[in-house]
Amino acid sequence: MYPDPMHAMVLTQPGQPLALTELPLPRPDADQLLLKVECCAVCRTDLHVVDGELRDPKLPLVPGHQIVGVVEGTGERVGVPWLGWTCGVCSFCRSGRENLCDKARFTGYTLDGGYAQYVVADRRFCFPIPESYRSAEASPLLCAGLIGFRAWRMIGDARRVGFYGFGSAAQILVQIAKADGRDVFAFTRAGDTAAQRFALDMGAVWAADSGTAPPELLDAAIIFAPDGSLVVTALRNLVKGGVVVCAGIHMSDIPSFPYELLWNERSIRSVANLTRLDGQELFERIARLRIETRRIVYPLARANEALADLRSGRLTGTAVLMTS
Repeated sequence: MYPDPMHAMVLTQPGQPLALTELPLPRPDADQLLLKVECCAVCRTDLHVVDGELRDPKLPLVPGHQIVGVVEGTGERVGVPWLGWTCGVCSFCRSGRENLCDKARFTGYTLDGGYAQYVVADRRFCFPIPESYRSAEASPLLCAGLIGFRAWRMIGDARRVGFYGFGSAAQILVQIAKADGRDVFAFTRAGDTAAQRFALDMGAVWAADSGTAPPELLDAAIIFAPDGSLVVTALRNLVKGGVVVCAGIHMSDIPSFPYELLWNERSIRSVANLTRLDGQELFERIARLRIETRRIVYPLARANEALADLRSGRLTGTAVLMTS
């Protein structure tokens, strides 16, 4: 028996708290699945949507795009990521770059997401969850894992890699790095010794404040924190030919810097969204490599508390909202 209406946490205006609301049960069309949400991990992108840093969201909106749910009628367990729909016919879609589709729709931003008891999702953009993963531990893989994995592939064969910001994505990626025989140097907010201990526990070889120079120059850096000044900091710590990858969807302005920091074939590039191929390849990889995720669980009705903990930096690991 479906709960109709269902409960959801709803954004009615950016900058305002989410409201626990009764909504009609969503009805899938021919291309969609109706999912009973088991859990939804909280992402920093959710903060950017709720706080108004990502403009023009669907309103009212149910946020959340790291969803694990069960398909009504079949019982299959699937995950729903940020990329929720693409046109399939533009030059980007036809060239394997559907992440850049101009008409793309995004879960928890331009489509209702998983801060709810039920959600509908395009069946083409759902991923089967490996049986070896419980739903709560798999949920951070749907964005933190996917975006981190896409960023990881942009650094080539770099051996010494800096992670600026050590949260949900970094805790996943450091385990892949360790399995690949790479060394991760973790950079955190000044004085955040808890995050530094967390980084070392998860496999980093060194951890310190972002203003501290690493013990050796880096071959690459991935920036997870939404602070544009870290791009300049990372460039200062790179070898010749190194790359800085900006892995967030939103970042403050990058300050001006002398050209000599970029010279010697250093480069800066960004990650935009994901493709379904990213998801297929990540889930194939993690089926062979068991990824651990450190999580703090909140009931759905406490979504505002989870967002506040992430916003303030109090959160170590990943917040996960449970619907039951």
